[in-house]
Amino acid sequence: MLEDLKKKVCQANLDLVKHGLVIFTWGNVSAIDKESKLVVIKPSGVSYDDMKPEDMVVVDLDGNIVEGTLKPSSDTPTHLEIYKAFPETGGVVHTHSTYATAWAQAGCDIPNIGTTHSDYFAEGIPCTRQMNEEEVKGNYEKETGTVIIERFKGINPAYVPAVLVHNHGPFSWGKDADDAVHNAVVMEQVAKMAFISFNINPQLHMNPLLVQKHFYRKHGPGAYYGQDKK
Repeated sequence: MLEDLKKKVCQANLDLVKHGLVIFTWGNVSAIDKESKLVVIKPSGVSYDDMKPEDMVVVDLDGNIVEGTLKPSSDTPTHLEIYKAFPETGGVVHTHSTYATAWAQAGCDIPNIGTTHSDYFAEGIPCTRQMNEEEVKGNYEKETGTVIIERFKGINPAYVPAVLVHNHGPFSWGKDADDAVHNAVVMEQVAKMAFISFNINPQLHMNPLLVQKHFYRKHGPGAYYGQDKK
């Protein structure tokens, strides 16, 4: 079942290691098959050194295991909430990459202060509020998804395909698993650049016209960056 998607999800998880976004088992990638509405996700706690496509777990949008002999990632409920709330999403990534996680632990948005950030995100990468006692002691991973969705009121998730969960770490998403990994890599890099930039100049600010120019030349109906698709 969904053998091609399992291969893609497995490779996307291995790509997190290649790009230096995870150590040990600190991360996970999933992807959804839009036709069946089934999600393929990394198994919980399995070493990247040993992981194979057949280890991937297939779940439905309620979290029921449809296929697989291993337990799915403990973050599965968060992934599922993102898929249900942001229907354009085809892949989701969670990591504990150093700089993005540092911003999350500080409880701060990653501000948009440069054209590199603007090429991928239409505004700052938002950080959620702190979770309350009921949320933490209840269905924690599902409630993590809830606070992400709450934070995105008034924000287009296709134009800002990433979030920081307060005290926890980053999630990103995209049109498929590869795109979600790409956005995770970019988020980590802009988090690092923002940290360095504020240490150089704490009073810095970004020209909003440059934000719009760089974002919309790559996104939306007027995009002109790259080659025309034939």
